[in-house]
This record gives sequence, C-alpha cells and structure tokens, in this order.
Amino acid sequence: MTRQLLESTLRVSTPLIFAALGGMFSERSGVINIALEGMMLMGAFGAAVCTFVTHSPWLGSAGGMAAGLVLAAIYGLFVIHLRANQIVAGTAINMLALGLTPFLCKVLYDVTGQTPAIPMAERFQSAPLYLCWVVVGASWLWLKHTRGGLWLSFAGEHPEALDAAGVRVNRVRWAAVLVSGALAGMGGASLSVFLASSFSRNMTAGRGFMALAALIFGKWKPVPTAIACLLFGFAEAVQIRLQGVSLWGGKPIPVQFIQILPYLVTILVLAGFVGRSRAPKALGTVFRRA
Repeated sequence: MTRQLLESTLRVSTPLIFAALGGMFSERSGVINIALEGMMLMGAFGAAVCTFVTHSPWLGSAGGMAAGLVLAAIYGLFVIHLRANQIVAGTAINMLALGLTPFLCKVLYDVTGQTPAIPMAERFQSAPLYLCWVVVGASWLWLKHTRGGLWLSFAGEHPEALDAAGVRVNRVRWAAVLVSGALAGMGGASLSVFLASSFSRNMTAGRGFMALAALIFGKWKPVPTAIACLLFGFAEAVQIRLQGVSLWGGKPIPVQFIQILPYLVTILVLAGFVGRSRAPKALGTVFRRA
C-alpha cells in the first residue's frame, strides 16, 4: 500500500512539476503568470490531438508544448509589449483556453466533451515522470551557473541594473514567458497522454493554480518548488485512495469531501507560508527604459 501510494504521488505530481517550473521562469523574470492553468489546458488538448494523429506520444508532447507556447506568446504580447495588467490578462488567457478547447473539440471531432481515446501503446508509460526531474536538475544548474540564469534573476530583481549592463530586460522576459508556456504545455501533455488516455473538458481542474501555490511555497526555487509539488501530489494521491473508504457504521465518506482535499491543502499551505516567501522585487511591474 505504501509503495503504491508513493508511485501514485510521483505520477500525479508530474504535471504540477512541469507547470510550476514554467511559472518559476516567468515569475523570476518579473512577469506574474496565473495563466498556467490555461496553458496547461491547451497543452493537454494539443498533445491529445497530435498523439492521436501521429501515434507518437513524443510528437504529441511537442504539439502540447507548441500549444502552450502559442498561448504564452499571446499572453506576452499583452503584458510585455502592450503593458496590460498581468492579473487581468492571465485571467483572460485562462478563460480563453477554457472556452477554446471544447470549441476545437467540436470542430475536429463533433463533440465538446473529449477527444478520441489514445491506445495504451501510443501513450507514455513512465517517461514524463523521469523527464520532469531532469528538468528540475537542469533548471537548478542553469539558474545557478550560467549567465542566462543571472540575467533572469536580475530581470525580476533589479531590471534597471540589467538594462544598464546592456541586456534588454523585455527580451529576457519574453524568453522566460515562452519557456513558461512550453513547460506548462508539457505539464498538460503529461495529463492527457500519460495520466489519462485522452483530453477531457477542463481536465486540469485547477492544477495550474496548485502549481502556482507550489511555486510560492518553494520560494521561486526549482528544488523546493518540486518538493512542494510532491506535497500536493501526495494530497491528490490520498484523495484517490480514500474514495470508496467507509466510515464507522459502513457508510462511505462523501466523495465531495474527499475531492476537496488537494485544494484544501493548497489553501492551508498558502495561508501558512505565503507571508514568509519573498517574491522577486520587480514581480508584476512593467519595465520601461529610461
């Protein structure tokens, strides 16, 4: 039972880790990204469609990353180029994805609920689980030991200093937002072609916001953020295990109470730790060259 719970925790944490790392890149550059939910949703849809067409989960995942990247480009256009409010624009992106995915399902498959099922042989068995931890390690090394990682940190902490050094702050932010979209799209792909066998309407079910909470809990650092995702993944794995469990007297626990467990853990974590986490100083601020 313990081993099964551990395996389930690692599996359900995978989409969260990809999305949270994507959010980390965006927010460390100074751009708030509450649009992770929409990028994950588009990634899940794009991956399911591309996998169904190409019969390859790798090509499908590339399609999911591309879908997330396109949505990130739209988001970047509004918040970096047009200097729109980042919270409002992120909410709009989430709403766009929520409405666009069933519309595209209707256009492609004449249904609004889900895409056709993908055969087991054409889905991932375990690759995303290992890949997400490779990305965690690569992100830590890149941030810690490369010039690009230093630029990213300065874009979110002291953008004026970065600009004075001759580096275009908004170019760094553009790159970070696009990487964020690609990773969030991969998170969505791991939902539809790894944890499930197709795309279903609103299948992310708030995971983008859970990833954002893990990012805050992890203080915008790759390894602590991944560990926070494991915490939320554990809550989701326990929720799955508790379904059908009976209370004293033989009455089952109401499924509605069980299903709120991961979201309750998210709220408690944010309430207890958000005040202790120091966000990048320039997070949410528009950069204008003097």
